[in-house]
Amino acid sequence: MTELDPKLLLTLVQTPMPYGKYQGRPIADIPEHYLIWLAGKGFPQGQLGQLLSLAYEIKLNGLEYLLEPLRK
Repeated sequence: MTELDPKLLLTLVQTPMPYGKYQGRPIADIPEHYLIWLAGKGFPQGQLGQLLSLAYEIKLNGLEYLLEPLRK
C-alpha cells in the first residue's frame, strides 16, 4: 500500500474547484455522485485530476474522517 502524503490531504481541503457546477467549493466537499460521474468521464490531467481522484477514493471508501482534523 502506498503511503499518503498529509500535505496532499491538506491541499484537498484547501483547494477550490476551479470550474463547473461546484466551482469555488473545496475539492474535499464535492459530492460523491459528482466524483463518480467525473471518474466515468475521466479525471483531468495534472494536480486537479490527482486531487479529484483522491477525493473520489476517500469518499468511495468511507475515509472522510481523515479530513476532519484538517478542516479546523
